[in-house]
Amino acid sequence: MGQRILVTPRSLTAEPHPEVERLRQLGFDIVYSTAGAMPTEQELITLVPDCVGWLAGVEPVTPRIIAAADKLKVISRNGVGVDNLPIETLNERGVQVMIAEGANAMGVAELTIGLMFSALRSIPLADAGIKAGGWPRVRGLEIRGRTIGIIGCGAIGREVARMVIALGAKVLAFDPMRPNLDLPSASFAYAEVDEIIAAADVLTLHCPLPRDGSALLTAERLANSRPGQVIVNTARSKLIEEAALLDALDDGRISTYATDVFDEEPPTSLALASHPRVIATSHIGGFTAESVERATRIAADNLLAALRA
Repeated sequence: MGQRILVTPRSLTAEPHPEVERLRQLGFDIVYSTAGAMPTEQELITLVPDCVGWLAGVEPVTPRIIAAADKLKVISRNGVGVDNLPIETLNERGVQVMIAEGANAMGVAELTIGLMFSALRSIPLADAGIKAGGWPRVRGLEIRGRTIGIIGCGAIGREVARMVIALGAKVLAFDPMRPNLDLPSASFAYAEVDEIIAAADVLTLHCPLPRDGSALLTAERLANSRPGQVIVNTARSKLIEEAALLDALDDGRISTYATDVFDEEPPTSLALASHPRVIATSHIGGFTAESVERATRIAADNLLAALRA
């Protein structure tokens, strides 16, 4: 019997992927969680013992799960976020954490642009109205000449910046590292978060949570946002205080919230997801053929490098 590797991303359990099967051909035993479903804590506690490697998705990983992982050496994410992992516990156990850096950047950036257009042109409303037998016509807004606020200029944020500038928009961006993106100064500038929130027609989030786990967009910040602002969130749901966001949507200060992420996936409460000013997608930012291929290849290579070191 070979060493065991647990595979849990929904995009990889629904059907076998060649990069995962490559691990099997190299002598590893592959353990899959329930096909196409987000694994529960109890399922993971049952599956993870004796596994030396774990190709992980966005499923919550608790300290109880890691306590059951008696032989685990490495967790390799098929993405870049590690908010779902108990990093302190993993560090204490000496479990290495690896990410597929940049693998899904283009997919998430393109979805971000799609959500912007959907919000500015009320595309979901028009589609639903026509299918219901109506003919809704909402006057839209063009992206050219608008100010796009981008919080976070890593691999995804910088792609979004390039795309919207190519479409004729101006960008105000925040990133603590202020990387040089080689973008024209007439169209791109760095600014502070509060300045961006007050000025942006569209605000898009591409950053991790603050270190203390608090929300970035608090009730106070939402109250100071530009009236009629569109917010796009393809990063993390907890970046925004949900109750304050619902209030801002109800009173129209935020015209549309377009999101690919929720606290629970799928959401059990539809207070936010079913709001008439919300456009929702089902965490599909990195779920393109190209992104899945890149992320799976990098994640598998990371596992091999760690387990053969």
